[in-house]
Amino acid sequence: MNIEIVEKADHLKLIDVWEASVRATHDFLAEDDLQELKPLILKQYFDAVDLRCAKNGNGEIQGFCGVHDGNIEMLFISPDARGKGIGAMLAAHAIKEQGASRVDVNEQNEQAVGFYQHIGFKVTDRSPVDGQGKPYPLLHMAL
Repeated sequence: MNIEIVEKADHLKLIDVWEASVRATHDFLAEDDLQELKPLILKQYFDAVDLRCAKNGNGEIQGFCGVHDGNIEMLFISPDARGKGIGAMLAAHAIKEQGASRVDVNEQNEQAVGFYQHIGFKVTDRSPVDGQGKPYPLLHMAL
């Protein structure tokens, strides 16, 4: 598995990985909210973060991570690649190479909360709504 800087040409593949990952892990998210987020991520959020992706030996993107100002803003793994250490590898790269030390996680995404706790993050605060003001509480976590 190789970690590479994401090229703009990879954004359409990333949005496919994002959607598949969200559908597999964010069962609390309403379909309307997912559809509202999708174009924002593709057209705005990808460009606002330092994006890295994990590619397998065939050059296929298995997951990606975006960091901005010391915060892991996005970390998504293709459902068929979950449980293989790709998320941990991307998170370790984000921490060591991109200076990440914080992350906000949907409280309802218990798998993600457990993942970040497992790699050393601790809850420091909670917000009752997400970044779009939707009723999806966020846990603010830090190393």
